[in-house]
Amino acid sequence: MAITASQVKELREMTGAGMMDAKKALTENDGDMEAAIDWLRTKGLAKAAKKSGRTAAEGLVAVKVEGNKGVAVEVNSETDFVGKNAEFQSMVAAIAEAAVNVATVEELADADLGGKTVAETLTAKIATIGENMALRRMASIEGDTVVSYVHNAVADGMGKIGVLVALKGDNAAFGRQVAMHIAAASPQALNADSLDPAVVEKERQVQIDIARESGKPEQVIEKMIVGRMKKFLGEVTLLGQAFVVNPDLTVEDAAKEAGVEILGYVRLEVGEGIEKKEEDFAAEVAKAAQG
Repeated sequence: MAITASQVKELREMTGAGMMDAKKALTENDGDMEAAIDWLRTKGLAKAAKKSGRTAAEGLVAVKVEGNKGVAVEVNSETDFVGKNAEFQSMVAAIAEAAVNVATVEELADADLGGKTVAETLTAKIATIGENMALRRMASIEGDTVVSYVHNAVADGMGKIGVLVALKGDNAAFGRQVAMHIAAASPQALNADSLDPAVVEKERQVQIDIARESGKPEQVIEKMIVGRMKKFLGEVTLLGQAFVVNPDLTVEDAAKEAGVEILGYVRLEVGEGIEKKEEDFAAEVAKAAQG
């Protein structure tokens, strides 16, 4: 019998299986949904559904540079142990390779990885490794020179923090120094113009409130705010920060001395912004005992 797209979609949502696996399961079982679920379970392809609700906040960031383009991807797992798994690392490296040819994380999820999409490959890996995993994000950057750096790499081109720097001009050695600076200093934006206006305004209001507590006249407060905001922007923007290699120079001044312009950067850190569930071990044991 003909298997419809809606049937495949329903089975995928119920089991977490890949599209081709779901379609095959339905075909093998004449469209019988329950039988298809059992078929997937016997093949070990339905285990992913049970894992999908668990928080995946560990994993790896991988970086890849080809020519004048660089990409960084974050693939999450539940435990740090999986990040050290050679099978997981191999998959993440392949995903980074595929990312070079796409523009968004949605396109990457649909990209081909040896006959399966990236999303289907992840689902299959969840079934074999037994942990929830997620393709969380990707970012790309281009320039005359693109340099990558991974902090505390666990394998070639992958670790907990991945950085890309795009330069106008040719000075890869300086670019690597900047990438290391970014890994350590974690700037919020390239410069004041690219900083989120809401962040700037919030800081301005905080500084105004602090200054008014001093009881000084408004005209004095205004001058204080100018100085304090200049200091704030210097601390949070890459070009305004003191260069870790030579703190007497800002990163912008160091770039001028190196004969290049910094066009942009990417910094991805594993698990950034993911709320991890912390559970008391005794409570976990008690819950298991009740089950």
